[in-house]
Amino acid sequence: MQTTTECLTLGDLPALARGCAVLGTGGGGNVETGTLTAAKAIAEYGEVPLIPLSEVPDDGLILPLSGIGAPTVAHEMPMSGEEPVLIRDEVERLLGRPVAAVMASEIGGSNGVGPVAWAARLGLPLVDADGMGRAFPEVQMVAMYIADRPLDIVVLADVQGNVIALRPVDAMWSERIGRAVCVACGGSALMADYVLTAAQARGAVIEGSVSSALAIGRAVREGAEPVAGLCETLGATVLLHGKVIDVDRWTTGGFVRGSLVVDGTGEHQGRLLRVEIQNENLIAFEDGRLRASVPDLITVVDQKTADAISTESLRYGQRVSVLSWPCDPIWRTERGLATVGPRAFGYDIDYTPVEELAHA
Repeated sequence: MQTTTECLTLGDLPALARGCAVLGTGGGGNVETGTLTAAKAIAEYGEVPLIPLSEVPDDGLILPLSGIGAPTVAHEMPMSGEEPVLIRDEVERLLGRPVAAVMASEIGGSNGVGPVAWAARLGLPLVDADGMGRAFPEVQMVAMYIADRPLDIVVLADVQGNVIALRPVDAMWSERIGRAVCVACGGSALMADYVLTAAQARGAVIEGSVSSALAIGRAVREGAEPVAGLCETLGATVLLHGKVIDVDRWTTGGFVRGSLVVDGTGEHQGRLLRVEIQNENLIAFEDGRLRASVPDLITVVDQKTADAISTESLRYGQRVSVLSWPCDPIWRTERGLATVGPRAFGYDIDYTPVEELAHA
């Protein structure tokens, strides 16, 4: 999709938040906190220019930012607002050049809305792109890794004001060390990784994802039948309409892990769907049969409003629809599936595209 606005305004935030929540597949952090932070930042520092990657000079430095840690912790321990400044200053000190623009590392959840606040705080434009086209739980699970771009530095900052710079030997080590640092910071921090020039970013990021999130959010708001309208916009399959009858969730090692069970209602009465979670919704089974899995997107939405429900907000008794739709093609490559396919999360099953499973 093309960029639809020159600047992100207060009026854009509700649609952006709804779209990011859908793309978050349950993770990326609760959008409510990110939306409040973004609204405060715009009011204080001004609207945020939204620019395509093509408008960033080849040598312009792009700062991908995201929260790292368990969404349950981030929701209860908000950032101070100074973390992006601390990270920007450290990146510029280490690389000896100014940052030209901010980019979301992942467009999903609060990590898709938060960059509006971080860009406003830094007085920088926001690139209409991200590193995932959705949300994933681990540092190496970004398109920049799949495209084999260099990972020279990783910089984290926490609410206490600690700043930690890492020089990992590769992306897998950046996840191990970054996650350990995050746990030491209380389970949540802000992180910059894959700091690239615009020339390096071309062909290695998911372009147009902020505009896509805005369009999804507007479709949810404007539709007479929100769930049907959302499915049409996404090209999504309804896995089940039903009621949440079980949620098993715990926080460990910097992640939210667990599962939920949805009991079918209406036309889906008599069916049970189980969704496995690691920050995001990873995989869905019905009576032991695979219905959808990463890297395709699985999102739980409210049956009446089509608002996405994050994994930390799932509760017994909620009336929900579970949707799934195809991921960006980069994740269906051999390297993409090795990084974010079912086996990457410990499931001994082969990936099958959701559109094939829907007609199986």
